[in-house]
Amino acid sequence: MKETKLGDFEETILLLVGILDTEAYAFKIAEEFESQTKRAVSIGAVHSTLNRLGEKGFLTSEMSGATAERGGRRKRIYTITASGQRALEESKDFKLSLWRQYPAFAGNLKFGI
Repeated sequence: MKETKLGDFEETILLLVGILDTEAYAFKIAEEFESQTKRAVSIGAVHSTLNRLGEKGFLTSEMSGATAERGGRRKRIYTITASGQRALEESKDFKLSLWRQYPAFAGNLKFGI
């Protein structure tokens, strides 16, 4: 049976694919990860995570058209599947449930998500 849970890094990469939408290709995802988290990431880690998310059925990908800016090379653009959306929703719900149970924050949570 395929693993259907998301690790923290996987969740972040999947969210970035959704944020980047039609610009969700590996190099751009890595750039956005570094921009959002202020942490370095290797392109290899991004590629292996994208592949793993694809194997789990959370992403699909297709090749874009060639562009002059890339010397005629094409980009692999990633898209979140319905299963990927569900996995993100379940992860968000679980984490919000935990935050709401943590006494130091329970009364202060104003997540409208």
